[in-house]
Amino acid sequence: MSEMAVSLHHVTKSYGRKQALADVSLAIPRGRVVGILGPNGAGKSTLFRILTGLVRPEAGEVRVLGESPGWRTNRQVAYLPDRARWYPDHTVADALRWAETFLPGFHLDTAHRLAALLRMDEHVRAGQMSRGQEARLMLLMCLARRVPLVVLDEPLAGIDAPSRARILEGIVSVLSEEERPTVLLSTHELYEAEPLLDYAVFLTGGRVVLAGDAETLRRQHGSMRHILETLVT
Repeated sequence: MSEMAVSLHHVTKSYGRKQALADVSLAIPRGRVVGILGPNGAGKSTLFRILTGLVRPEAGEVRVLGESPGWRTNRQVAYLPDRARWYPDHTVADALRWAETFLPGFHLDTAHRLAALLRMDEHVRAGQMSRGQEARLMLLMCLARRVPLVVLDEPLAGIDAPSRARILEGIVSVLSEEERPTVLLSTHELYEAEPLLDYAVFLTGGRVVLAGDAETLRRQHGSMRHILETLVT
């Protein structure tokens, strides 16, 4: 078994004339909570789509849990894309039954526990939910899977502060379990999320400009927010 959850070697991806990732090399060890950080358009979502096999790079090598991304690795990856939505006619209970049937590694007992922690009424339909409530539903469906890699693309974006706090509480709950997954998390809400991070990767212009242990980076450069602000300016 590879000690690295994710590794990329000289990966490049373009959309027409726009280069989303440019010669990216990166290795992320297992069992870490990793912030994938950078300004809008830095390449974070493209990186996640490559790791989940939704997008193929033009050049370079990618390994996820020691294998090339594809259907085999996706059984071991829980992915929450940016701005994910759910079927509006499904209640929370319907969504959890669907997940138990179709999502590898999904544990219904864990899902019910997370629903209570996140204050989700299991009888409410997704179409009746606020943006924050629906974000919590999508998150708990990821976190209730016992898989070695969890990929969360902006799970805190555009939602209210109480929902952000409950989402972070849900992530912490999963991280406290014995089988701790590797979590890749992109977010601009660093004030709330930074205490979770023990590894960070900074992207700008499709390139990795800084990566390493979060505590070491803080000692050398300041807070994650300060580093990100420096990159943006």
